[in-house]
Amino acid sequence: MEKNFDPITIKHVALMESEAETKVVITDQQFQVIKASNNVNSEMKRLIEKGKTLYFSHKGILVESRWKTESYLAAASPIQIDGKIKGYVFMFLNTKSIREMIQSLTMQFVIVSIIGLVISIITIYFLSQFITEPLRQMKKVTEKLSKGKSELWLDIYRKDELGDLARSIQSLSDDLERLKKERIEFLSSISHELRTPLTYIKGYADLLNRPNLSQKEREEFVAIIQEEAARVTRLVKDLFDLAKMDQNEFLIEKEQVPLCEYLQELIAKFKPAYEEKRMSLYLSCEQNIFVSIDPLRFGQVINNFLDNALKYSPSHTEVSVSALKEENRVIIKISDQGYGIPNSELPFIWDRLYRVDKSRSRSTGGSGIGLTIAKEIIERHGGKVEVESKLGKGTTFTIFLQGE
Repeated sequence: MEKNFDPITIKHVALMESEAETKVVITDQQFQVIKASNNVNSEMKRLIEKGKTLYFSHKGILVESRWKTESYLAAASPIQIDGKIKGYVFMFLNTKSIREMIQSLTMQFVIVSIIGLVISIITIYFLSQFITEPLRQMKKVTEKLSKGKSELWLDIYRKDELGDLARSIQSLSDDLERLKKERIEFLSSISHELRTPLTYIKGYADLLNRPNLSQKEREEFVAIIQEEAARVTRLVKDLFDLAKMDQNEFLIEKEQVPLCEYLQELIAKFKPAYEEKRMSLYLSCEQNIFVSIDPLRFGQVINNFLDNALKYSPSHTEVSVSALKEENRVIIKISDQGYGIPNSELPFIWDRLYRVDKSRSRSTGGSGIGLTIAKEIIERHGGKVEVESKLGKGTTFTIFLQGE
């Protein structure tokens, strides 16, 4: 909206949100309604009027958050162009569905809790009988032992053996639970990543069926569909790479490569994109460095780091790539002057589908798989990767490889 605050963009936004659960209202700087995805009722008008009394930050504010008593949850964000507010975007969500969902979940939790309690009582009773019986037998045997009698069958019930067995079973149970949670989280994240572009594809494909569209609008919609389809293709490709890695089918075919020439070729492909964003990209490389790498796979690594530096750095900043040989290893560094990564997030950036930016922006947000694949490729080359970052200062990725 801030890039294109014009009637066509406003119309497209309202049109796209007309089928969504949330209702979107776009106003001017005097809070007069310009366009709405649905009819604006009196309650929504009241909340819009309430916005006149609030202070707006660029990130937006909650106008109404009392879902238990109010008809709508409401949030508003200002539209700033050249430092001036040109309008506001209000989003409304009917709280009836939330209350119904909470009520339904509460009832389900009560039923599940009762069933779980009954099952637990029955299970505990039978398990206690199963477990305490050998303990009672052991007690009887110890009483006999105190009287000088012995029972050889006690050897199989020794305390250390039972403890080892219990710990082994518990360890197995913990591992299965962890794997289960990871699988659920993975499938949930993949579902989210696929749902977003597919929603856009379906939405714009439906719009293409409308007979009153102009040729320009059709071309714009087709371009968006192609962009989102390409995004799905990239995600599916990354998922196939992850699957190959898990099954040890991800092959690394190494060959001797002159590092400087190799990096120059990769950087040359990024030059136009960096120049378009008014960013500088430099290479500093010691001559006569040869490394044994898979050019295609290792190119994925460098491309990922350069692409991230481009996405998460402002204009008029520099990105430097350096390579040097130190004793028997080669060190490659990619440094930017971007927004940086919080220290609390650094340990998790290599995790699958983990993203520092939780907003999942279509313009900057990736799938969260690239760094996972990059780290795996580096390790399969017998190397390692480290990252250093400071908020507002930039990020440096350092790759260590065995030299020739």
